[in-house]
Amino acid sequence: MGDVDVSVQGTCDPRFEAMRGILQANIDSGADLGASVAVVIDGRNVVDMWGGWADHDKTVAWQADTIVNVWSTTKTMMAVSALVLMERGELDPYQKVAHYWPEFAQNGKQDIEVRHLLSHTSGVSGWAQPVQVSDIYDWEKSTSMLAAQAPWWEPGTASGYHALNQGHLVGEVIRRITGLKLGEFFAAEIAGPLGADFHIGLSPDEFHRVSPVVPPPPLPIDLATLDFDSPMAKTFTGPAPDASECWTSEWRQADIGAANGHGNARSVARVQSIITNGGEVDGVRLLSPATIDRIFDVQSDNVDMVLGVPERFGLGYGLPCEGMPFPLDAKICFWGGWGGSMIINDIEHGMTVAYMMNRMDAGLVGDMRGFELLAAAFAAVS
Repeated sequence: MGDVDVSVQGTCDPRFEAMRGILQANIDSGADLGASVAVVIDGRNVVDMWGGWADHDKTVAWQADTIVNVWSTTKTMMAVSALVLMERGELDPYQKVAHYWPEFAQNGKQDIEVRHLLSHTSGVSGWAQPVQVSDIYDWEKSTSMLAAQAPWWEPGTASGYHALNQGHLVGEVIRRITGLKLGEFFAAEIAGPLGADFHIGLSPDEFHRVSPVVPPPPLPIDLATLDFDSPMAKTFTGPAPDASECWTSEWRQADIGAANGHGNARSVARVQSIITNGGEVDGVRLLSPATIDRIFDVQSDNVDMVLGVPERFGLGYGLPCEGMPFPLDAKICFWGGWGGSMIINDIEHGMTVAYMMNRMDAGLVGDMRGFELLAAAFAAVS
């Protein structure tokens, strides 16, 4: 393996050179196995770097076109999909979900609005038991199960992270409007026009480019003290995939808009820079500034009932809150993925920062590796 070059490759504007050093140090120390980082400012790539290993045995270098399962960073692609339909006047976030998806009105859910799905406040934060991971690969079965169950708290009163099912909920609304599942709509209307190498539902033709994630240490949840009737327990067991599940062809090919997107920092930043560049990238206009502003309509601000930490949610994104490394009044929207992946859109600086990697750490939504890179990006523009 000595002749495989795993040093950081790619391009980096001199202002952001500190980010190259951080990424290289993380690869050298083993904090990262393989990773990619990208920064887009005003629609222009200023950082596009990658390095390290694409496989657990350290025989294959991470390449320019290596892709990885990014877990909940996928949710930001689902959010852009919903925003595009809002822009076109086909989706009203303040409309009842049942207006688009009549079956959803069952069991006390008749007043839940689309915005509640987008902001994790619907009360439907997971699948009710009995459920197994294979059920979520079956679109008809999994969405019918969600339509039939009752909410776990009063909708609209608080957030409880919709960890694995948000893409099924929003995706079924999208399907009722467009006839396309979320992954199909995203490919046709967003990734395709932008030339972005991001996939919700991956073709087997692309499997050879996937770097399999390294599963994280166990979640820091003490089962002995857990209330098994709480939204937290029910969400994290409804169902509870092992991280290695994403190595399977079933997972890769399914439409799991909350968790199975495959891409890299370049492709994530490409799509999300729509938010920081006024709704247009390279002549492709998907959103207006007015629609982008709707992201920042605060829907909830509380200790999240599932994550157990303070969260502020707008439409489809997290917003600055306690514990995050940016000012509370910053016009920033973000999210991240289980194990460390992270995407931040900073409207004020017209900047999108993305970090995607294969070695999962303990964090549920991003971790210190991404925050360190983000701090260096902020330092470069401030």
